This record gives sequence, C-alpha cells and structure tokens, in this order.
Amino acid sequence: MMQATDEMLGATEEPAKVEIEIRPLQMGEDGSAFRTLNEEWISRYFVLEAKDRETLGDPENTILRKGGRVFMVYADGRAVGCAALIPMGDGVYELSKMAVSPQLRGQGIGRRLLEHTIAEARALGASSLFLGSNSKLANAVRLYEAVGFRHVAPENLPEMHYARADVFMSMRLD
Repeated sequence: MMQATDEMLGATEEPAKVEIEIRPLQMGEDGSAFRTLNEEWISRYFVLEAKDRETLGDPENTILRKGGRVFMVYADGRAVGCAALIPMGDGVYELSKMAVSPQLRGQGIGRRLLEHTIAEARALGASSLFLGSNSKLANAVRLYEAVGFRHVAPENLPEMHYARADVFMSMRLD
C-alpha cells in the first residue's frame, strides 16, 4: 500500500515544528483537558454518545484502572492533544479519544502523538491496536494509514460502542 505524503495530505510547505511535551495523564486538570479536547471534535462532527460521556467523565476508572494509558500533549504550557490506549485483553488495545486542538492541526502534532502512543503500546507488550473512526475525518484516516494501520471489517475487531464509527482499522505490533 502506498504511504501518504505531506503533499497527498494537502500540506504545501513544511510546517514549523511546534515544541511539545507528551506525558501521561495526571488526574485533575489533565482530566478536564482530556474531556474538553475530545468534546470539541466529537460535538463539531457528531453527537456525544453514552460511551463518550462515560469515558470522558471518568478516565481514571474507564481507562487507567483497567491498565490503559492516556497521553496528553502540551505546547506552551497548555493541553493541545491527547490519545488513549484501552486494554481489551490478550494484548489487544483500542486506540481511542485521539484529539489535537483545532488551532494546531496540520502541524505534525497528531503524527508525533500517534507515533508516541504506538511506541508506548509496544512497551506495554501490546500485540495489536485497533480503532474505529469515521469517513468524515479523512485527514485522521489518512494519518492512521500512513503510520501502518490497515482497514478491516468491523466483525474482525472487538465490539465498538460508537454509532459514528464507519471506518475500522487495526495494526499488528508483534
């Protein structure tokens, strides 16, 4: 499969490299930023679903205490991105709740966050990742393809609880 290039993704010039810090979620202010970043993109394109409210309202119990991870991206001291790894058993993790602040999209932050999250999944011993997305989010889908995710039939993945999901992808890590 052909890898997507910046030109194919619509970038006409090399974006300036934004200085960022990626770190694990710390409950409190990070939890609020995690919720806000995700509510922004979900509400812009879709509607918040029950599963969104559950996960975003309590990432400590819905992700972290299950052995998952949430990564936050900071630029100039403010949260500008996030992504979660949710364990599903047998070394399989869902990549979920990935968001980048609208003002900073197109500057490579999403790619760096995604590559960091994949590396962390490997460090956790994950054998594979999967995700559900939507065809309306074409840039996100192209990014997932560019880093190695492949399209699969939804029945080949653990059950997803999002009505908006119409793109299903997975990536082997071993």
